[in-house]
Amino acid sequence: MKEVSSVSEMKKIAKSFREKNLTVGLVPTMGCLHEGHLSLVKQSIQSCDRTIVSIFVNPTQFGPNEDLDTYPRQLQADSEILEEVGVDVLFHPTSEEMYPENYNTYVEVEGITEHLCGRSRPDLFRGVSTVVLKLFNIVQPHNAFFGEKDWQQLAVIESLVKDLNLDVVI
Repeated sequence: MKEVSSVSEMKKIAKSFREKNLTVGLVPTMGCLHEGHLSLVKQSIQSCDRTIVSIFVNPTQFGPNEDLDTYPRQLQADSEILEEVGVDVLFHPTSEEMYPENYNTYVEVEGITEHLCGRSRPDLFRGVSTVVLKLFNIVQPHNAFFGEKDWQQLAVIESLVKDLNLDVVI
């Protein structure tokens, strides 16, 4: 398994997969992997030629007084698990790599984000939508795998893909 932390290197690897006509699956996570994540990873491995897992604790989806600083991180353990199950690439960029100084572009999906989790956490889905679009742009996956446990987040991502005519199957 190759580990990558730079956006430019990840783009080169993803481009090389596509140039070889390999189907690429992306499983975006924030780490601390559990059986639900591994189920998605295995789906990607079974249905795609190459599987990329991203681990990124996204600061833009946390609001003031939320748990960004205390969010659990276990990159080494996650890396070992992913290598064991057969992932091709682990992409784990830093916050600075994903959101360089003077970053000011964000994506918002209206409507569905104004209820439930979105009502109490107004930054959540803006951050999720932005980072997912960035990951799709970097990796250019054919398929992306998301759990159904958080159905509101899944609905937001499906809306993002549909509304922006993205060429990725969720």
